[in-house]
Amino acid sequence: MMPCECVVVREMEAGEEGESKGKAARVLASSSSSSSSSSSNGVGSDSSTGSRRCKSEVMFPIYVRGSSRRNLISRTILDFAGDPIWEAVKSEAKSEAEKEPILSSFLYASVLCHDCFERALSFVLANRLQNPTLLATQLMDIFDNVMMNDKEIQRSIRLDAQAFKDRDPACAQYSWALLYLKGYHSVQSYRIAHALWKQGRKVLALALQSRISEVFAVDIHPAARIGEGILLDHGTGLVIGETAVVGNWVSLMQGVTLGGTGKEHGDRHPKIGQGALIGAGATVLGNISVGDGAMVAAGSLVLKDLPPHSMAVGNPAKVVGYIEDEDPSLTMKHDVGMDYFEHVAVSFADRDNGDIKAEK
Repeated sequence: MMPCECVVVREMEAGEEGESKGKAARVLASSSSSSSSSSSNGVGSDSSTGSRRCKSEVMFPIYVRGSSRRNLISRTILDFAGDPIWEAVKSEAKSEAEKEPILSSFLYASVLCHDCFERALSFVLANRLQNPTLLATQLMDIFDNVMMNDKEIQRSIRLDAQAFKDRDPACAQYSWALLYLKGYHSVQSYRIAHALWKQGRKVLALALQSRISEVFAVDIHPAARIGEGILLDHGTGLVIGETAVVGNWVSLMQGVTLGGTGKEHGDRHPKIGQGALIGAGATVLGNISVGDGAMVAAGSLVLKDLPPHSMAVGNPAKVVGYIEDEDPSLTMKHDVGMDYFEHVAVSFADRDNGDIKAEK
């Protein structure tokens, strides 16, 4: 097994613990040679400075915290040396193992025995997706080979974990996304299938898609293009077609369909702009665009292009207003504003009173 060269965290002097407690640990980039010289438990040593150890307790993710503006969010994990999300996952797993000893073997096998986030995720996904003809060991080899050699996936799996932690109130820890949330599992499994599709291994990608659909009830064609920082909340019933495109920082709720309108070939699926929020049970059909920062309300049917930062409601969906500040995918606000509903209520009341004619 080749050594993991994804992340190397800064090692701390034992005497630094007091002054660094409560602050994010600084991290420094390290060459692969220095990584390979680390000890087997992931903590290196330096003869000139004495014994050192990693202090994961003071590692805090900073990728999107502090601002929801897209230009600041777009700083990716690879722009920051070290791997605070992986450190947080390990720390959380240790803590949970102490609280629930019955889960200690599961947490050790899933997290603590691995040397990086990629290998832990490979183990979790392989054991979720295995069946009598797709063995966990075979899947682990495939997943490990893909993730360890794809910098884009390495970045995306971390930004997706950050998205789940930031936007889903039910996800209190990064380790919960890794271990328990099928929305996270399904989008990471898709990323592997997509990489295989691009490599020309289309039959394997389709076999993996079929298994993902069977296990997670999420059907994403491996040729679809999906950005980073994605939240699939719950995930159940989600369908994304072959030529669909989903931008960065998008949030998709359960039951969303990004589909075609017939049996035509070619580019036939929706394009979802960055920062968009697609509500539960919403359907977007055809080669149409949902603009950056747009919000589609739950249960809506979208058949036409939506402008950026617009709010669309209904069947068929109509634009009822515009979002002026933060992207809805980050705030996760699904309402379209009381002003709209008050306007609708007044309109219906006036119509019932015979003061105005019903709008066509």
